[in-house]
Amino acid sequence: MLFRSVVGTRTPVRAIAELWKFGVAPEEIVIRLPHLTLAQIFDALSYYQEHQATIDQDILHNRIPDDQIDSRLQ
Repeated sequence: MLFRSVVGTRTPVRAIAELWKFGVAPEEIVIRLPHLTLAQIFDALSYYQEHQATIDQDILHNRIPDDQIDSRLQ
C-alpha cells in the first residue's frame, strides 16, 4: 500500500483526503491542521486525485468499525 505523507510532515495524504471527502473545504482543512499551508493541502489533494483508488483503499483499511466506536460518539 501507498503511505504518502505531506512533505516535511507526518500528516498522511489520507487524512487530508478524508476531510475533503467529508466536505471540508481546503481553507477549513488549514484551520484544522494549522501546521500545513494551503499549498500543501492542494498538493495533497492533487496527489490524492492521481492515486485515488489506492488511497481510498487505505482509508477503508484504517476505518474503525462502527461496533468499536463508543456509542456516545456516534
